[in-house]
Amino acid sequence: MIKPLLKDPPKLSVPFLDLNEHNRRIAHEWRAALDAVTAQSQFILGPAVERFEAAFARYVGVPHCVGLNNGTSALQLALHACDVGPGDEVITTPHTWISTTWAISYVGAKPVYVDIDPASYTLDPGLVERAITPRTKAILPVHLYGQSCDMEPLLALADKRGLVLIEDAAQAHGARYEGRRVGSLGRVGCFSFYPGKNLGAFGEAGAIVTSDDAIAARVRRLRDHAQDGRHHHVELGYNARMEGVQGAVLDVKLRHLDDWNAARRRHAERYGALLAGVPGVRLPTATDPASHVWHLYVVLADGVDRQILIKRLAERGVATAIHYPTPVPLQPAYAHLGHRRGDFPVAEDVTSRCLSLPMFAELTDDQVEYVADAIKDCVGCH
Repeated sequence: MIKPLLKDPPKLSVPFLDLNEHNRRIAHEWRAALDAVTAQSQFILGPAVERFEAAFARYVGVPHCVGLNNGTSALQLALHACDVGPGDEVITTPHTWISTTWAISYVGAKPVYVDIDPASYTLDPGLVERAITPRTKAILPVHLYGQSCDMEPLLALADKRGLVLIEDAAQAHGARYEGRRVGSLGRVGCFSFYPGKNLGAFGEAGAIVTSDDAIAARVRRLRDHAQDGRHHHVELGYNARMEGVQGAVLDVKLRHLDDWNAARRRHAERYGALLAGVPGVRLPTATDPASHVWHLYVVLADGVDRQILIKRLAERGVATAIHYPTPVPLQPAYAHLGHRRGDFPVAEDVTSRCLSLPMFAELTDDQVEYVADAIKDCVGCH
């Protein structure tokens, strides 16, 4: 039972994300970095991008990072560089932002979906092998909401069946799996630096990371019109270069990423303590709390109407979001694959009930407590 409309204005306003505050706190650092880019007029690639690439490769624990224009390009170029193309199949998750699947389609391959684990909401490793066919070329798991997919069985399966494993780590900057940073586990790791990410640029940006020298070299060519030397184009290429401004901003922000992720963990722990046992919401499961970076804090509406809960929280000044309302294979763009409701029961249940609460490093304790109190008030726990 959700309480009716409030008559009085909210006591506090809690945004879903506060990029103004996030960037304000380190303004002196990024302004100096941007001044250096403009002084050198190195606006496409250049020294700032090279510094970030080197720093992010060290951070992830791999030899190579290649900066790109966005995370979708990272996925596409990773697949291309691994020779995934027409006639191939790529096994992936139905519960993710659609770019994961776009990239598969862009290279001419077919996405094959496997349902998600009911605890982590990531690809269920136990269902993957039965989805493999003679056309399967790659597995593309997504580290979702800041939590790593269960990689050990997927890596073993990829090795056993001779498949490429490419990680979509766009929501998991700094997350770990058994001590290793995500992105370093498969053949290639793909990142987005969209502004709202744990590590976000001042616009669109992305990157791939890899320990494979040949893959890194090929992606470096592909991103710059497949040039092997000026005006010498060796294959079909892309215009997918990272801008100097974004490299400069990301290089600055990377120095703060671990502190920001630690703050997110504290907020998640506090949410969990304040909302434990509250009817109407099911809390997220962290398979390894110390390795989760909480890009999003996603609860499930449990016995309450999600849309009404969203509305009532908004009246109390609490902004929320839904990540994601429809499984990708049930999107109109993929109707040609012939999937129907009921094909992915776990993903369909999660997408019908998931609700993302405010989560960003700069949240205050008062804001976290206010969000929890607002939820309790909405479901009648006060």
